[in-house]
Amino acid sequence: MKMEKTIYDISLLGGHPALDFVNTVDSRGGRWGPDFLNRYEDLVVWARRLDVIDDRERDALLGKANRSASDAERELGQAKELREAMCRLFLSEFNGRPINPHDLDLVARMANRGLSQRTLGEVGGNIEWLCADAKDLDAITNRIAMLAAELLTSRDGRRPVRACQGPNCGWLFLDQSRGGHRRWCSDKTCGSHARVRKFRAAQAG
Repeated sequence: MKMEKTIYDISLLGGHPALDFVNTVDSRGGRWGPDFLNRYEDLVVWARRLDVIDDRERDALLGKANRSASDAERELGQAKELREAMCRLFLSEFNGRPINPHDLDLVARMANRGLSQRTLGEVGGNIEWLCADAKDLDAITNRIAMLAAELLTSRDGRRPVRACQGPNCGWLFLDQSRGGHRRWCSDKTCGSHARVRKFRAAQAG
């Protein structure tokens, strides 16, 4: 019996947390979904897997979500709104299409909230910007927006964002391949399926 994937075990193939966040939808290709963010707790689990928060922050956010279910549900909706705006922005880079200013404004507003929650601290003898403890339910979303803004503004100094060409995928990833022509989120999954389809088509022809 095939086990359904969950937020605990979905693959992290984007090469950057912002892209992995967009990829919390299983398919953006010929079909859409399923969505792996169904509860605020799913958002917390994902953020801990990607080290967006630490264990102490995870426990604090889960406790607050349990005490205020309506606020947690509303914040999950905000996180999904951010995710879809990020998806459209990165697809604009991939497709060379105009950027939606409303999407850019949404990322900017949430990123600015995250920037306001930073503080200066000492790490290994060096002074660095640090995120203040995640105490509010919007902390994860704000940090993701900051990560997205950093990736969006670093286009000239990084590898390009691409979308998987699998018909039932569409996941985003940084193309770290030597030739810069990577087509699949994973050669073992979507790439392998594409080769099987090509072989069967050749056989049928």
